[in-house]
Amino acid sequence: MSSPIAVIGLGIMGSQLAARIMEAGHVVRGFDIDAARMDSFVARGGHAAVSPADAATGCEVVVLSLLTSDISREVCLGPNGISTTDTRPLLVLDSTTGDPETAMELARELASFGMEFADMTISGNAAVAERGELVVMLGGSKDAYEKAGDVMAAIGRSSHHVGPVGSGARTKLIVNHVLAVNRTALAEGLVAAEMSGLDPAATLEVLRDSAARSGAMELWGDRMVAADHERPNARLRQSHKDARLMVEHAQALGAPTPALDIAREILAEGEATGLADKDNSSVIEVLRRRAGIGRVIAASSGGQDEE
Repeated sequence: MSSPIAVIGLGIMGSQLAARIMEAGHVVRGFDIDAARMDSFVARGGHAAVSPADAATGCEVVVLSLLTSDISREVCLGPNGISTTDTRPLLVLDSTTGDPETAMELARELASFGMEFADMTISGNAAVAERGELVVMLGGSKDAYEKAGDVMAAIGRSSHHVGPVGSGARTKLIVNHVLAVNRTALAEGLVAAEMSGLDPAATLEVLRDSAARSGAMELWGDRMVAADHERPNARLRQSHKDARLMVEHAQALGAPTPALDIAREILAEGEATGLADKDNSSVIEVLRRRAGIGRVIAASSGGQDEE
């Protein structure tokens, strides 16, 4: 792909996506409403834009990494939004964890402007993104999947064409559904190990070597053991937002969510008790507090929004 690639949303995840795309040899035009994020992006070799439309101008592909579906809608269709640029053809790849229905609505709206939309969701946190090891799940046309190939190769270790628009968002919610339950189960088990007198670090190594192993152990295990929840790869409040989307998605299908309901309750408690801006590994602190062995008391902010 010879034309620049735009990245809109340069938070914890978006900044890593932009960096990976640049490292793959592409010129990247970026936009974020946060001036500090823009400064950091430019310092890493990015080209600053003054609006979503400006970022998209001259590009064939735009990547969105935003906090909610509502923000994606504003970036696509609002004043100075992507839809106001004259650049064609243009493919918009939305990596935001959001609502599948909104993804389909955005696809229809952008199609009326002669643009194509795909929900290109990703599995993995910022640390995984930094290593270029995300798993990419794209909902959209076969042509969109092929056109997104350079971007997916730059940011991920694998990619999957999971169906039409909306399928990427749905698959991401299912992945996060299972992951949220696994993260909670890991935290619960480590607290029980700690209370039983076992060495939590040694227990984690056994878990990783056992039939109980899961990706959650690689993402959060060491941080849970060390109670190291600063410098978030993904904020707890973001995971709580995602859990609400997962429950709503399952409820709309009539699917039961007893395990997810517990994970969501723990996230809600963490957000309400000072852990909102810490890494989502801090779910273990909710359980430690309940057990009377909590290690983290005061809240502190660090890093930026995940998307």
